[in-house]
Amino acid sequence: MMFSDAIVVNGPLNLNSKEHLLQEHSHAKFGPPGLMALPEPSSDNEGRKIARKKQKRRLSREPGEDGDDRTREHPFIVTEPGEVARGKKNGLDYLFDLYEQCARFLDEVQQISRERGEKCPTKVTNQVFRHAKLKGASYINKPKMRHYVHCYALHCLDREKSNYLRKLFKERGENVGAWRQACYYPLVDMARENGWDIEGVFIRNEKLRIWYVPTKLRQLCHLEKSKDSDSCSYE
Repeated sequence: MMFSDAIVVNGPLNLNSKEHLLQEHSHAKFGPPGLMALPEPSSDNEGRKIARKKQKRRLSREPGEDGDDRTREHPFIVTEPGEVARGKKNGLDYLFDLYEQCARFLDEVQQISRERGEKCPTKVTNQVFRHAKLKGASYINKPKMRHYVHCYALHCLDREKSNYLRKLFKERGENVGAWRQACYYPLVDMARENGWDIEGVFIRNEKLRIWYVPTKLRQLCHLEKSKDSDSCSYE
């Protein structure tokens, strides 16, 4: 490919010459002749390819503790008390049993810490999840246990209400996500009855004192407390 305004210089090129300046101007305007026919790389196409690869990895695996990978578990479905989930599903009795297992793993970690003269954890922390994994319980992990801890809290604090919601959402054919959201509101009512001290509600229960209060539950309590304060100010 030829350029009508390209300057060809024979012999050594003088960097201060007019010809050199014209050559630089020509290349800056049109680019090097050998690259004129190359298309610009499509960042959109590359981005889509990378996104598809990441999606495939997420479908087969989910990130585990400490950056490792673990195979995905069977999903949870809403089941009534005593009901066994069918097929490749896990029921809610199985979910709540995982929290009981965590309590036992915490006891083991505390015993090991005492033997070593180290500080004993009083709540389920990353140390407990790592210990569970070392014991072969890789199905117990922080994201899942923190995700449903308020559901377990309702199960411990008001078994009748918890069982009612399980039966109701099972009859409606609702998914576990809808049931999980519904479990927040009875706990907010309990916090209201206890002067909005949701932390105290957890601490006073033997099974719940080892768990941190979920951030969303704190936020909902704060929101409802603000609404109550506003309504009182207008009366």
